[in-house]
Order: sequence, then C-alpha cells, then structure tokens
Amino acid sequence: MDEFIIRDAADSDHSGIQRIYAHHVAHSLATFEEVPPSIDEMSARRASIMGSGLPFLVATQGSEVVGYSYAAKFHTRAAYRYTIEDSIYVSNSFLGRGIGKALLGALVNRCEAGQWRQMIALIGDGNPASIRLHEGHGFNVVGTLKSVGFKFGRWVDVVFMQRALGAGSTSNPMDASRPGDESI
Repeated sequence: MDEFIIRDAADSDHSGIQRIYAHHVAHSLATFEEVPPSIDEMSARRASIMGSGLPFLVATQGSEVVGYSYAAKFHTRAAYRYTIEDSIYVSNSFLGRGIGKALLGALVNRCEAGQWRQMIALIGDGNPASIRLHEGHGFNVVGTLKSVGFKFGRWVDVVFMQRALGAGSTSNPMDASRPGDESI
C-alpha cells in the first residue's frame, strides 16, 4: 500500500476534491449528480458541512489529494439531527489501495466522538466494492430503493446501509449533551 495521510480538508484541497468528484460525476453511479460542480461550488459545500460541525477529510499522497470523505446531515428536519450520511470518493487512479477503507474508518471514528448516533450510506447501483467497504466498517444493508435515479440512460437502484455510532439507539442523546450539541 502506498503511503498516504488522512487529515482535515483545507482550502488548498478544493481543486483536488473537485477533480476527483468531477470524474465520478462523469463516469460513475457513485453520485447521481450529472454536471460536475465548479471548484467554488465544492468549496461552498465543504464550508457548509464544516459549518455544521461535521468532518470533511482528505487523503493525500505527497501534495496530491487522492481521496476524500465527509459526513452530512441525513435530512434537515429536527428529528433527524443525530443521523448523518457518509460520502467517500477516491481518485480513479488510486482505487484498490486501501484509501477508501482508511477514509471511512477515520470518518466513523470522528463521528463517533460527536453526538451523532446513526450513519447512513446510500450506494448507487448497489456497487459491490462500496457495499463490502461499508460492511467492513459495521454497516448493514437495510433496504434498496428500486429505479430512483436515472443516469447514463438507465434507471438506477440505491442500496441503503446503516450503522450505529457510539451508543446508537441505546440511550437518549439529550441526556449526554455537551456544549455545542444544541446547534445541530
């Protein structure tokens, strides 16, 4: 495995993040977006995620961003405030080198240190590699939405996966609130 470092994303990473994502938009079903967003748009998305207190991580090899992951709110309604969704993207030329595994592991660890109790993964087209990656980090398949996306001229399913974070549903998150939790 090549040496890489996982760290919090910085402003200087935006072009690498955008490059990776643009490839997935144009060539994969990992995202249902059809037009690659600009660097400015990716910067705004990162700022929004981090402004919500959620992590946005990058994997770098030397000065190159080779992958990234982040957690985002699963839904905006208040009752969902302890449930988040993960996203992981790896540079096409760095697939199969353990970067996705390391990014997801770091993301889960960071989120377990917070107030969140459930993490959801939405897997486009039931991608077997992504399903295995998530299973390796304790996610379970909880369902499949059939034909909910239309990309590359065909209907695409989405596999839902889920895992508990920290105490999961075994305790009331309001009983263990910490300063800052009320901002979710």
